[in-house]
Amino acid sequence: MADHISLFVPGRLCLFGEHSDWAGMHRMVNSAVPVGAAIVTGIEQGIYATAERSDRFIITSDLDFYEGESLSCEMDTEKLLAVARDGGFFSYVAGVASYINDNYSVGGIHIHVTDMTLPIKSGLSSSAAVCVMVARAFNQLYQLRMNIKGEMQVAFRGEQRTPSRCGRLDQACAYGVRPVYMEFDGTEVESEGFTVGDVFHFCIADLCASKDTVKILADLNKCYPFAENEKERRVQEALGDENREIVALAKSLLISGDAEGLGALMERAQKNFDEKVAPACPEELTAPVLHSIINDERIRPWIFGAKGVGSQGDGTVQFLAKDADSLAALMAYLEKERGIPSFSLTLKPGRSVRKAVIPLAGFGTRLYPASKMVKKAFLPLVDTDGLMKPALLIMLEQLLEAGIEEIALIIGSEEEAVYEQFFTPLMDENREKLTDEARAMDDMLRELRKRVTFLFQKERRGFGHAVYQSRDFAGGDPVLLLLGDMVYRSNEEKSCMRQLIEAFENSGKTMVSMHPVKLDDVVHYGILAGCFEDAAKRLLTVEKMVEKPTDDYAEEYLAVAGPRGMKEYLAVFGQYILTEDVYAALDENIRTDKRSRGEIQLTDALDMVRERSGLMGYRINGRSYDLGLPGSYVETVAEFADRVKLRYPSHQMFS
Repeated sequence: MADHISLFVPGRLCLFGEHSDWAGMHRMVNSAVPVGAAIVTGIEQGIYATAERSDRFIITSDLDFYEGESLSCEMDTEKLLAVARDGGFFSYVAGVASYINDNYSVGGIHIHVTDMTLPIKSGLSSSAAVCVMVARAFNQLYQLRMNIKGEMQVAFRGEQRTPSRCGRLDQACAYGVRPVYMEFDGTEVESEGFTVGDVFHFCIADLCASKDTVKILADLNKCYPFAENEKERRVQEALGDENREIVALAKSLLISGDAEGLGALMERAQKNFDEKVAPACPEELTAPVLHSIINDERIRPWIFGAKGVGSQGDGTVQFLAKDADSLAALMAYLEKERGIPSFSLTLKPGRSVRKAVIPLAGFGTRLYPASKMVKKAFLPLVDTDGLMKPALLIMLEQLLEAGIEEIALIIGSEEEAVYEQFFTPLMDENREKLTDEARAMDDMLRELRKRVTFLFQKERRGFGHAVYQSRDFAGGDPVLLLLGDMVYRSNEEKSCMRQLIEAFENSGKTMVSMHPVKLDDVVHYGILAGCFEDAAKRLLTVEKMVEKPTDDYAEEYLAVAGPRGMKEYLAVFGQYILTEDVYAALDENIRTDKRSRGEIQLTDALDMVRERSGLMGYRINGRSYDLGLPGSYVETVAEFADRVKLRYPSHQMFS
């Protein structure tokens, strides 16, 4: 178990679908109430903290906001509940701790809040953020194996133990700074993160006015579960089917990158709310300050649209600016002319992976004497098209299919001539003997050379050291890392590489590919364990990485529940997507000469990233084939040949 962790949880902004979370809960009584739907995103502002295990539940901070106050309570449910029900400053954190203590076997924790950039009581769910933070601290420190949805559930249940009655969408801050689509069907909540298709520039402004959220919720709740008059029917209509239509369209516009269309939809949503929902609580939802801002003619040239936030009323407003310059002008105007503080939220497309790295340096000791003349990368295989190809070419073709534009081959400086020769066009007398398809392959190799960069590993200090040679090539971008002594074949239309890239683009975190192995085989692999984030059990939040464990250790500590509920052991598949965090960790290990088994290891750097910023695993629907040992190479050749129909008799290929 980790001894000390760092945490960040953002606030959340409801882009569309406010009030639909609690409205959807009324389906438990009236099934005619539509399922609620919302789009929520974490924001860049939030709460930062450190946490460590303790004998008690302790919250401290040196921030002025806390005014020197702290909480120290025994891990006793009744005592924690008393704090929660009191409704004071620490009620939220105590509520979560009491729920954890009721349902898990844990000790205490000490959370020290180091920074808070999140505005309080502005419709951005600072209470939910701190509740998620407490749930996450217990989860990570005591390895409770909750996924994101599990943390959200604990945070919600904990907040329900306070006088506050938060909605179910608040805990979407657990997903971080990314949009989340949510549905609310009674007590059931479904949530799924997604990526946007272009940059969206939002401005969120605190109206510095007042609103009574308790009254808003009380008045609107009177319209449920059964509408008794036209006013209540219109509220249910607006928060029901009409809201679902708006939210579905908003998701589509975000994914397609249509900022202008999204701005127009914001205006439509606000108008619908004003006409159908506000009359149920006119004292609060008439919101004169909000409407004076969104109707300010000085602002209109800078924005595509605007609407209220959270429970609406005179709390917070969100604008969708036309571009970065318009955003800056809008924020300056709000501050200087209207006296309203604001901050920006920029939603960006998932970082596309356009670079790949393949470490190839090394003599190939285990393949000697063949390796004296043939590099592992050039060992031949019959590919799915029936052509005999070097293993490297199979990898390069799959990289192109996956959308990779730049490829770095890490080699020894003495090997450069060999690899250059591989990409050099054939002499005319040999080229003329080839079939048209084979000549096309020769042309492709020449074109491939334009995408390839050679990087040189001058010292052999381990696999992690080899990978580090590509840091400048990566340039801060995510890169796909392949092993130089493996080839891959997918069991579906998407290649193994494309599967991993798409999973990364929806997650944004460093990612390791995985595949299940038998318990007897774990000693040969790096094994990953953690919690699945999806129903298909393909995306894993990694909690442990153990290199070549014994089967006894793996059985006790590393088993995960697979798709059919059976125990599985997930091994590294041989493909990774590395972020700058990994290179920073490698740099630290190289500078401090931190070694495992005598070498700088990539696994050590990945484990550091896991602790600091999170690491994801993704189950690949495919197979990886090893070229690094004589026996495994024989098996690889046989498996490739068994799955491929040769398209050319041996005497026709070069006739």
